[in-house]
Amino acid sequence: MKSLLDIAHHGFEWSQLSAFKQNYELRSRSELVGSLEFRSAFGTFATARCGDGCWTFKRVGFWKRLISIRACNSEPDIATFRDNTWSQGGTLEFPDGRAFKVTSNFWKSRLEFQNSADEVLLHFDSSGLFKLKATVHVGKGSEHHPALPLMVLFGWYYLVMMHHESAAA
Repeated sequence: MKSLLDIAHHGFEWSQLSAFKQNYELRSRSELVGSLEFRSAFGTFATARCGDGCWTFKRVGFWKRLISIRACNSEPDIATFRDNTWSQGGTLEFPDGRAFKVTSNFWKSRLEFQNSADEVLLHFDSSGLFKLKATVHVGKGSEHHPALPLMVLFGWYYLVMMHHESAAA
C-alpha cells in the first residue's frame, strides 16, 4: 500500500464493506490505501493498516474513557486519546508532548483534528445509517504532517465508536 503522506492531497474515503461486519476500507481515487478491522462485532479492539504502518486501538474505562493506541505487536502506547464526552471530542496525546484537539458536531457526522493554534489539520464528513462511510479532507499545509496517517486511521475508528454509542442509545 502507498504511504498516505504521498497521496494526502487527493483526499480519502472510508467505507464499510458490509452492514453486518466491522470491516472498513480506506481509498484514495478508488485505490485501496488502508483498512480498519474490529476483532469482534461488540468489542472495542481494532487493527488499522496502511502503507505507513499498523496500529491497534482499544477503548478502556467508563466514566473517564481512554483509547490506547499502539503499534501492532507492541505493548507500550505510542499515543492516547482522552475522550471528553460532554464536550463532543477529546485530545489525542503523544508521549513527546504533542497534542491535538478532536471535536465533533452534535450529530457526530463531522470530526476535526486541530493543532495547538486551532488550525484544522483534517476533517471527516460521515454519513450512512446501516453502512458507514466518510470523506476525509486534509487541510492545506497538513499533507506532510508526520502524524497524518495515524490521524486518518484513528479518526475513523473514533467515528465508528461514536456511531455505535449512538445506536446503542
